[in-house]
Amino acid sequence: MQHINYEEQLSEHFTVGEMLRSGTAIRLRIKNLPGCDPCQPGLSEQTVISNLQALCTKVLEPLRRQIGKVIVTSGYRCTALNRALEGSEQSQHLSGEAADIYVSGRQMCQKYVNILQHTDFDQMILEPLDSHLKRWIHISHRRNGENRHQIIGDI
Repeated sequence: MQHINYEEQLSEHFTVGEMLRSGTAIRLRIKNLPGCDPCQPGLSEQTVISNLQALCTKVLEPLRRQIGKVIVTSGYRCTALNRALEGSEQSQHLSGEAADIYVSGRQMCQKYVNILQHTDFDQMILEPLDSHLKRWIHISHRRNGENRHQIIGDI
């Protein structure tokens, strides 16, 4: 494992550190670092970084260019962090293919969806699913393979 450069730019406006940062990981003292997850021994740090770079370049940057600041609340998650957050065992966060981005409500959510649907995303989940008051959008991108352009949830 090489030393992670948190300041490394994944795209013009997104850094490695931003995509690894997690308040929950800090609070629970979970080491949220790619390439160190004993539950995913075949997933290298470089693969995760490449996946995050593709997600940022193909999906998050187009949003950032039209909106301005985009707040990523969750990017890459190691298995322990994903479990602590009660994420899906197949979550794309585990491989660096997904991010959750903050939205303040329905109007902002609709604005983001209108832009994101024109990107090469894999899955967009408007969350929480059981509420009309949207707080975040889960957005993913597959670097290898076809992206489904699947939208789950209503505004």
